[in-house]
Amino acid sequence: MDKFVSMEAFVQVVQSGGFAAAARKMRVSRSTVNKLVINLENELKVQLLQRSTRKVNPTPTGLAFYERCLNILAEVEAAEVAVSELQTEPKGTLKLNAPMSFGTLSLGKAIAEFMVQYPELQVQLTLDDRFIDPIAEGYDLTIRISHPETSPSLVCQVIAPVPRVLCASAHYLEKHGVPKHPSELSQHSCLHYGQIVTGNQWQLINQDREEQVTVKGVLCSNNGEVLKDAAVQGLGIALLPTFIVRSELDRQTLMIILPEYQPPELALCLVYPLNRHLNTKIRLLTEFLQQRFGNDSKS
Repeated sequence: MDKFVSMEAFVQVVQSGGFAAAARKMRVSRSTVNKLVINLENELKVQLLQRSTRKVNPTPTGLAFYERCLNILAEVEAAEVAVSELQTEPKGTLKLNAPMSFGTLSLGKAIAEFMVQYPELQVQLTLDDRFIDPIAEGYDLTIRISHPETSPSLVCQVIAPVPRVLCASAHYLEKHGVPKHPSELSQHSCLHYGQIVTGNQWQLINQDREEQVTVKGVLCSNNGEVLKDAAVQGLGIALLPTFIVRSELDRQTLMIILPEYQPPELALCLVYPLNRHLNTKIRLLTEFLQQRFGNDSKS
């Protein structure tokens, strides 16, 4: 059988954690996937997978081969794309995932502009603040606001820094006082990502000195706009990306506090499976987003 097909089957088994899931992705039978992988092992004369009744894991040799397969299959896909009409006029579907706030405040308009440029494309954009695995959930590209990550199977391209600020309403500060040092935040109501029971660690940096404080408050949420609205209503102090609170800061419905203490910057990152890195649709979108947001330091 075609060696590239066998390699694709092996990669899908590793990524899916089993033969049945890989077979569903490849739209073939489980026995076909199993036969492809066995043929590959026989040809290479090595064991690539450690099989059990519940889970399939790559052996150390299999893991090294898996990483090489990703590169090889990506190059094969790139060669196929290079001779296809996608090089001149991209077509088909792009399945994208992005955080809710960034999607509604910034990304939606940008994606619409991109689609005007390439009318043959169909875009499926899902907004979700959940941290998703693009490979397991079948996304072509995931947009994240986080610290850059490394992965043997994912490309993480940093587009722009995402600064954050501590802010609160004037009403809250008049009632509870303006904190002068990060240690005082533990005495305030803080609106944060995470769980109320466990609290949350905020890290703040003043030049080379780092301060960490455990904060707690009446509200936590996995969505920044929810926290922003609560801060505007005077419920506490929030630590949020500037793109979420920019309008409120301009209107002074929120005020920056402890400006000399900066939280570590996050980054606007594009994350996609390694075998998509030369796909024309992904390349065009990443170039567009780089131009759209890369020069905007206030992303």
